[in-house]
Amino acid sequence: MAHSSSSRTVIFAALGGNLLVAATKFGAAFLTGSASMLSEAIHSLIDTGNQGLLLVGMKRATRPATATHPFGHGLELYFWTFVVALLIFGLGAGVSLYEGIIHIIHPQPVAHVLVNYIVLVASVVFEGSVWLMALRAFRKEGKGRRGWVEAVQMSKDPTVFTVLFEDTAALSGLFVALLGNVLAEWLDMPVLDGVASIIIACILAVTATFLARESQSLLTGEGVAPEVLRALRNMALAADGVERLNEIRSMHFGPRDVLVVISLDFRNDMTAGQVEIVVSTLERQIKQAYPEVTRVFIEAQDSRGQPAATPARGTAVTP
Repeated sequence: MAHSSSSRTVIFAALGGNLLVAATKFGAAFLTGSASMLSEAIHSLIDTGNQGLLLVGMKRATRPATATHPFGHGLELYFWTFVVALLIFGLGAGVSLYEGIIHIIHPQPVAHVLVNYIVLVASVVFEGSVWLMALRAFRKEGKGRRGWVEAVQMSKDPTVFTVLFEDTAALSGLFVALLGNVLAEWLDMPVLDGVASIIIACILAVTATFLARESQSLLTGEGVAPEVLRALRNMALAADGVERLNEIRSMHFGPRDVLVVISLDFRNDMTAGQVEIVVSTLERQIKQAYPEVTRVFIEAQDSRGQPAATPARGTAVTP
């Protein structure tokens, strides 16, 4: 399973930058005692680890098929993306919530607040540049005219939209931390720094929940898009000698690694050789029209006793 160079570029850029930003934020949090800054530092550190895990998933997903994994290891990418979502929720949101509660119970004025301003503004500039890279890659990967939520749900490559959503959460958290520091100083209310940390925790929790949901759907056997499945049905029904489409199933083993299984009822007067020619032609047509379809299994089967034809929507198949 191949991955686009843009995906790797976005991940490497985010990884290197987050590592530097995390070190800077930890230094600023230690110097100023800001809870929101500490939450942001932890967030950047977790993001760094997350990008590393995405690279691990991309690497492991390219391993060849074996006797125990005959369809390859493409699903590893979805597994590691799910782990990333859990880390964002468990560590990022959990620690930020804890720090916020502690600083609300025991509020302390932020020292050297100018340091926080400088670090946060610089972080916004960097995170914004990485966010733009991820946005361009996401649009190139297939957003088109779809809405954001629909585009993510239709996307089968979690690497790009994970980085995009992580950076969106990071930018949101930076603005919240900056606003919390400004209000805490101007209003002389240190408790607002803790409130900002709790808001950051909520942002991370929502982001993690959304990413986990999408990763879980891919990990448990998501099929091709409804319009693709309809096109496959039409191609199968248009094949010579096909009287009925009994069943069609599909499953993503990776962003560009799709299994399609089709059960067809052929005319009874066709010879085995004629059926073989039709099957080979149909398989070739499907792979030419949809290069992401790497495996096509077509079964010749009598329609009697078969269930009604599959509705035109993506479904999973258990190999």
